[in-house]
Parts: sequence; structure tokens; C-alpha cells
Amino acid sequence: MLAELRIADLGVIGEATIEPGPGFTAVTGETGAGKTMIVTGLALLAGAKADPKLVRNGASRALVEGRWLVGPETAAELAELGAETEDGEVLVSRQVGANRSRMTVGGAQVPLGTGSAVVGEWATIHGQSEQIRLGSAERQLEVLDRYAGPVLAAELAGYRLEYAARRAAAAELSELTTQSQARARELDLLRFGLEEIARADPQPAEDVTLATETVRLQAVDDLRLAAHGALTALAGDEDDYETPDALGLVGAARKALGPAVEKDPTLAPLAEQLEGAAAALADVASGVASYAAGLDADPLRLEWIAGRRAELGHLTRKYGDTVDEVLAWATEAVTRVMQLDAGDTRITDLRAQVAALDERLAATASRISALRAAAATQLAGLVAGELVALAMPRSRLIFELTPSELGPHGGDQVNLLFSANPGSTPGPLGKVASGGELSRVRLALEVVLATEAGGETFVFDEVDAGVGGAVALEIGRRLARLAERSQVIVVTHLAQVAVFADRHYVVSKADDGSVTTSGVRLVEAEERVEVLARMMGGLDSSDSALAHARDLLASVAG
Repeated sequence: MLAELRIADLGVIGEATIEPGPGFTAVTGETGAGKTMIVTGLALLAGAKADPKLVRNGASRALVEGRWLVGPETAAELAELGAETEDGEVLVSRQVGANRSRMTVGGAQVPLGTGSAVVGEWATIHGQSEQIRLGSAERQLEVLDRYAGPVLAAELAGYRLEYAARRAAAAELSELTTQSQARARELDLLRFGLEEIARADPQPAEDVTLATETVRLQAVDDLRLAAHGALTALAGDEDDYETPDALGLVGAARKALGPAVEKDPTLAPLAEQLEGAAAALADVASGVASYAAGLDADPLRLEWIAGRRAELGHLTRKYGDTVDEVLAWATEAVTRVMQLDAGDTRITDLRAQVAALDERLAATASRISALRAAAATQLAGLVAGELVALAMPRSRLIFELTPSELGPHGGDQVNLLFSANPGSTPGPLGKVASGGELSRVRLALEVVLATEAGGETFVFDEVDAGVGGAVALEIGRRLARLAERSQVIVVTHLAQVAVFADRHYVVSKADDGSVTTSGVRLVEAEERVEVLARMMGGLDSSDSALAHARDLLASVAG
């Protein structure tokens, strides 16, 4: 519920605050005073498009603030947006400047769409734009579904989930089908590459191993000379006994220290080290000898390696810089081939899935259509009863349902047909109804729809346009009935409507010769009587006018 509305520098209103009660609040004022700015301000809080021209002349920005009473569940939802509530209240504000508009909820700045979704759950604004919307098929379907209640809502929820699944499956099917040629080309390339690699059968790091072996085979003579020189230095040359060698020198050192150890035991560790050195040199010499013995020139092996490296090079030019990268490409290619091969299977599965979803959607849409048809008959009858009281006893309202292609809302197209007189053929509401008739149809619909609802804020702008007298009284009565369950704020120019209000605010303007400024004040007791008398076309100081206003108040109170 809206607890307080504050407006600053919006249109002709410089500064105004109203505190609508939980029931019926009326806002009145002379033409041009700016009372419609109250509705405009609420519409801005509900996410309406901001027009910089709304900013009052001489001001840099317009500000609208609404203080709303919310329950614990709503407060928890607002907390997820970063909004703060205090004692069950949240402040929503909208600033409109020359170049930008900003919205905050509970102190947290939010995108306009988010703010609109939040406040849109709390308030329904019925202004001139809503009259236009009521003439649209989308809005008429929304009204009918709202009346149909939770059973239809549950069917629609399930339908929309399956409709979304059907759209996703159909999109994937279309993509797979249109890309079938590209998939076939990719499959051929991948399989050709895998066959090439399989024929060559490369082994991990084989290119590195063969390169090393090639270098060794090409340098076999140099390696033999190196091994011979090392072996000679280690063990000597059997053809040259005079050249010293490492083993011989170490042996001489051991022989020299042997007798000395007996005389000085401290030389024992050194002798042991010499013994270990001799053993190590012997092992190295043996290894060099074995290496030299294994060095054989192998031209056939060298030729085979060259051919193998050329074969591997063909693979590395196409599938990777090294054999290991080629093998990695092959692993990925196998996975991709499996995915592409599954494409045909996936297409078959998707076609079956789409067909099954189409069947289920058609069945659900049929149930939805039946629920809508029943609701359409009931709603039209109830609205017709309301229109009788609103001086439209011979009007006809028909919710015409026609089959259409299945969409997100089912398989129905709704057209709200209307005729004001028995002799006229019902036509589209938005085309054949006048502004006053639209206002009364809208009010009748809202009264019927609000029978089971409660807690919402309804805002009506000029709902009594084009009517007066007894009809205006009936409009007031129905607004009062609506206010029994919901908060109702009405901008009106008729005393017969305003008299039903629990709270009555008057918008008045002042002109200093250069700038016109409007203000808003709450009128009560005798001042309200004077306002009602003036609204009925009399002089507020006239005894007869005042008596008439008192009689009107008394009749409503009675």
C-alpha cells in the first residue's frame, strides 16, 4: 500500500505531498491545476517513460518519492536487490532530469526495468494510456487470463515451460539440419587425417629419438676416435708401453702408499680412496671399451631413418609441430568425429522430441482454450451487470476467442468486442468505444477482477470522463466497493465521485504573473463541503450549494 507520495518540480507542481489512506482517496482540482501530475508521478514510480518536458520550468530536475508499506516476504525479495526496508516501509524514488532518469528502491539504484517490475506488482495505473492498452489483443488476453484464476495460471505455467523447451529443440534441430553439409565436409577431413596417422603409426617422441640416432650414425668415425683416445688415456696403449695411463699411475700411487700405511695408519683412508679411484677408472675404461665395440657404421639403418623421418615430417607439417602434437590432434579428432557422427542421431532424437512436445502443447492449449472460453462467458456476463449500473444497460461485451498458431500464451487470439446499442454490431473495443465508454468498461472490469483480490493499489485518472449525474454516483459506488479490498486513488472532476472518498485532496494553483505553481492539500469537514459545492457548479458560499453538498455527503454516508 502507498503510505505517502511526494512530488517536487513535476509539471506545474512545485512541492506536494499526499498520504492516501487504505481505502478510497480522491484528488480534485480545477482544470489546469495539475491534478493529473499525481497520476503521472505514480506512473513514473511504476516505470513509465520519463519526458524531460515534465520538469517544472526553472528547475533542474523533477523528483517523485513513494513510501510503500510492504510485508516480510516482499522485504526479503527487496533485500536481494540491495534495497533496505525500515519498519515495513520502503522508499521508491524517481528523478527526471534533462538528459537522464534515475530510479532507486530502498536506497539502491536499480535499472528502470527492475524498478518497474517491482512497483508494477504493487500498483495498477489506469490512465489514458491504459485505455489504449485495453484496446489491444495482448491486454485483453491478460485481463481474461487474470479472471480465469489459478487453474488456468497453472496450465499456462506448464505450457510455457514446454513451449520454451520446444523452441530450444527446434532451434537446435534447425541448426543441425542447415549445417549438415558442413558437418559432412568436416567429417571427411578428420577421417582422412586419422587414416594418414594410423598408417604411419607414430610413437610418442619418435621424431626426437630418430633425430638423436641420426646424429650418432653420421658421426660414427669421430665417435670411434674419441672413444679410442679416452680408452688410451685410461688404460694405456698395448703398442706403446712407455706412455703413462690413468690406471697405471693410480696403481703406482697405491704401491707407494702401501708400505707407509703400516708405519702411519692415518694414511689408510687415502689408500682406500686410491683403491676406489682405481675401481672407478676400471669401470669407466670398461664402459668406453664396450661403447667403442658397439660403434658400427650402418648405412642401411641411416637410410631407413631418413625415410621414416620424412614420413613423420609429412604428418608434422599438417597436424602439429612435433609427433606428440600430432598424436594429441588425433585424440581430439576422434572425439570430434564421435560428436559429428552423433549429429544424425541427434537430429532423429530432436525430431521425435519436437513432435512429442507439439502433441503435448496442442493438448494443453486445448485445455487452456476451454478454460478461457468458460471464463470469457462468465466475465462478460459479470461486466455486463456492472455496465447496467453505469448507465450502459444495452451495451454488449464479448470476449471473442479465435484459434491461432501456438505461441507462448497458447493457441488463442482474444478480441474484445463491444457495442453500446442493441442495433449495432459489436466491433473491436478500441475502435468503437468512446473515451467515456472505455473508462466505464475499464472500471467494470476492474471491479469484477478485484472481487477475490486485495492489497493492490489502483490508480484511476478521469475514469468519469464524459459522464455525470446518476452515472457518476454509480462510478463512485463501484470505486468505493473496490476500495473495500484494495487501495484506490482517483483523479476526478465530479463531486458525485469524490464524495465517496475516505480522503479528499485538492490541487490548487497560484499565479504570480510569471510562474504558475500548484499545491496539494487535504480537505476535511466544512472545507470539504465547500469544495464539493464548488465542484457541483455552485458557489461555495451559497447556502443552497452548501446544503446540496451536505445532502450528497449524507446520502453516501447513509
